[in-house]
Amino acid sequence: MSYGAIAREKAALVERTGLLGEGLFGSHVVSRFFIDGFGTTEQRDGWQSAVVSVAISEPRVGAHPKLLVTRAEPDGDGYRITGEKAWVTNGPVADVFIVLAVTSVEDGRKRYSMFLVPRDTPGLSIDEAEHYRALAPSRHCGVTLDGCRVPSSALLGSIGAAYETMALPFRDVEDAVGTFGLLGAFRFVVSRLAAREDAALSLGGLVGLTAVFVEAASAVVAALDANRLASQSPTSIGLRVLAGEMLQRARAHRDAFGPADDAALDRAFADLDMALSVARGPRQVRQARLGSSSAA
Repeated sequence: MSYGAIAREKAALVERTGLLGEGLFGSHVVSRFFIDGFGTTEQRDGWQSAVVSVAISEPRVGAHPKLLVTRAEPDGDGYRITGEKAWVTNGPVADVFIVLAVTSVEDGRKRYSMFLVPRDTPGLSIDEAEHYRALAPSRHCGVTLDGCRVPSSALLGSIGAAYETMALPFRDVEDAVGTFGLLGAFRFVVSRLAAREDAALSLGGLVGLTAVFVEAASAVVAALDANRLASQSPTSIGLRVLAGEMLQRARAHRDAFGPADDAALDRAFADLDMALSVARGPRQVRQARLGSSSAA
């Protein structure tokens, strides 16, 4: 399935339900990027229909490459993985985790590799604590790997190159597909905002901005499917900025025109707040770089 097809199905489902966390589309994107993109024939065949979760971030440090400490050490003809992961999307229902772990340190620099760790691997446990419950009905969890042993065939991609080739590029892939989830949420919001005559000017502005959002998001995901996502990097940044401004406009419209009591609308606003807060720091760094390059 193409990224564009995954994205459009996600948008349609969110628009219909108002739930930004609806469905297992995150698993489809993870499988499409990591297993289809880097897996061996055996890995692709073995996990083709599995629910797949990627485990990169760690408690208190997020995904910062200098601070991650989960490690994979050689153990006979395989590896033994030890560490903790946080905010693993769809982790509670995953069949297999794609785990980022340190496999060496060269000149003071950590080198990372990715491993396929089945859910039933001895030493693997999940923590679905209250603070992980966001963007329902999608489920998140922490994952503890206590000396989890995997065979050498569990290595995904090249040894020591996973951060540069997989973890870092995957952020952009997530953003490209994720914009369609935001699109579905905004369409849902617009459908529930008051549409009386004195609200027409305000609502018309939101409808127009949503149309702009569609065109830009479509260009980004088309570039992703054509393996030229980098060409749309400024557009991706602009979409996040536009989403934030659209959310402010939607809230202002509701404050002025209603509806005052709408639990589904409350939930959609909260989901949009959460989605736009994820990885805000790294995104702001990229936005600042874009501004600096334009000013140079």
